[in-house]
Amino acid sequence: MSAKRPRFWTSLLAGALAGVFAGSGLFTFVSANGLSYMSDDPEVCVNCHVMREQYDGWRHGSHHANATCNDCHLPHDNIVHKLFVKASNGYHHSKAFTLMDFQDPIRIKPGNAKVLEDNCLRCHGELTDQITAHGTLGVPTDPALKADLYGCVRCHSEVGHGSRR
Repeated sequence: MSAKRPRFWTSLLAGALAGVFAGSGLFTFVSANGLSYMSDDPEVCVNCHVMREQYDGWRHGSHHANATCNDCHLPHDNIVHKLFVKASNGYHHSKAFTLMDFQDPIRIKPGNAKVLEDNCLRCHGELTDQITAHGTLGVPTDPALKADLYGCVRCHSEVGHGSRR
């Protein structure tokens, strides 16, 4: 009988810890408007006040009527890649904004810059085919490179989010 008692308490403790973990995760998801991040609505980006400048720039920019945040910032080659990038960005954004550990002004990472350029070329292919016939527009493949702007946005930096600080 005594051998079963520690197993009972261990199971009870494990169940309680799982409940606390699941409950705190659900609370965080609900309080952070988690379901809204599954949408394509650009206003979701300002759930976090840090993104207000980018959102306002997009609202007044040339792409407002034609493209949402996801049109430019998520890949469109397949759903698995799209969801992976969305989840990865969500994790990194929530971590950075919770810990207040991000550059200001916010800068795009090389992997996301590649997604962005691929989407520029996807939408504007007939305009850019001659330019890109001999390779990409210069997105570094080495993530160690810390360039400020890549590819299309090197020259067209005000297109997506308006003028830069």
